Amino acid sequence: MKTESKKLFTGIATLTGTIIGAGFLGIPYVVAKSGFLVGLLHMIVISLVMLTVNLMIGEITLATSAVHQLPGYASKYLGRKTKLIIFLASIFGLYAALIAYLIGEGESLSFIFSGTGNYSLLAGAVFWLVVAFISIRGIKRFKKIEPLGVFAVFVVTLIFGIISFNKINIENLKYIDYKFLFYPFGVVLFSFLGTSAVPEMRRVLMKNEKLMKKAIVIGSLVPLLVYTLFVIVVLGLYGQNVFEIATISLGRVVALLGIFTMFTAFLALNLALQDTYRFDFELKSKTAWFLSTFLPLIVFILVKIFSLAGFVKILSLGGTISGGAMGIAMILIHEKLKSLRLRRQMERKPEFRINIHPVIKVLIAILFIVGVVYEFL
Repeated sequence: MKTESKKLFTGIATLTGTIIGAGFLGIPYVVAKSGFLVGLLHMIVISLVMLTVNLMIGEITLATSAVHQLPGYASKYLGRKTKLIIFLASIFGLYAALIAYLIGEGESLSFIFSGTGNYSLLAGAVFWLVVAFISIRGIKRFKKIEPLGVFAVFVVTLIFGIISFNKINIENLKYIDYKFLFYPFGVVLFSFLGTSAVPEMRRVLMKNEKLMKKAIVIGSLVPLLVYTLFVIVVLGLYGQNVFEIATISLGRVVALLGIFTMFTAFLALNLALQDTYRFDFELKSKTAWFLSTFLPLIVFILVKIFSLAGFVKILSLGGTISGGAMGIAMILIHEKLKSLRLRRQMERKPEFRINIHPVIKVLIAILFIVGVVYEFL
């Protein structure tokens, strides 16, 4: 029983630790633009949508004998052309996340040690050296570190919320700006993306796959609670006077929250990207590690030197393009799996099944498409 509980916690931590990352730091800024109630609606709807998508991926991976990353499942069920599309969308999102984490860590570490962002490039490079060393050690090291980061998210957010409760101004949570009704979508969607962790969860839960559904549900909903509490505290205290990286607004101690979350999430996504190159494209481990680790550093340096894009812009682009494309692909794969189930042609019987009405799937697909169109307009 203790082994199952430990496995369940590790599975939840794998998903939650992947979801909670740089997007966490960008949510208060975009919600401050639209207003708290609008932002809360975005968070609730998108969290439920991504929970549904994650459950679909969970069934897909459990119904398939071999473990793949998302491009591998796309190739298997929808063809090789689809694999290329999903691969490009997947790595775009993963690289966007890794670059955002480097920017966020650089800004946070520079603020902690100097009180300014003047050393963000150097600090981001130092952070990269640390995670590059850890990532080359593989999943065993990752499994030991990630639960600590997730635990830190709960503790720091809860403590800061309690300490600051009497200082929160409710008026800061009441306003709505109708010009920015859809503004939070991209960053919020980015903040709830954890699809790449679902196949990894199957490996973590090896021989305990029956825990998969429970781990996905809990792991998908925990971020909603953390994000909501965090936004209430930040907006309640600062209103619209929030930095793009929100934890910097709260001082040096709280900036550690961003460091913990991005640290665990960087490792999770870096390893997921390595798996994509290794398992789906059969590259050697060293080559996969090099592509997954050095490319984000190069782009990060270019972005910082030439001011090519801001923190929030990277989050929004990564969320809408990658999240939208992969979400629609998973819906199509799930429909394909449904037809295989009816013909009894699945490779293995999944430990759980999720039945979603076609109308719901169409509405989810439309939401993703609208998000992409809005981002470019």
